[in-house]
Amino acid sequence: MTVSTEVLERPEVKDADTGPEMFHYVRKDKIAESAVMGTFVEALCGEKFPVTKAAKPGSPVCPKCKEIYDSWAG
Repeated sequence: MTVSTEVLERPEVKDADTGPEMFHYVRKDKIAESAVMGTFVEALCGEKFPVTKAAKPGSPVCPKCKEIYDSWAG
């Protein structure tokens, strides 16, 4: 089985008083299905959620996802 390292960031919904929303890295091949069907994706850090929004350049990224992604890409 081949695992794609292509990812898209996604927000984790936060209450207004808990800080900025954080975006996670997820498998690119699961994004469209999740966005259309509402199925859950699993981020590199293990968080599970439906894709609802794409990150814009400069958006805050989950530190754990970034660390895992950088270890694969490096």
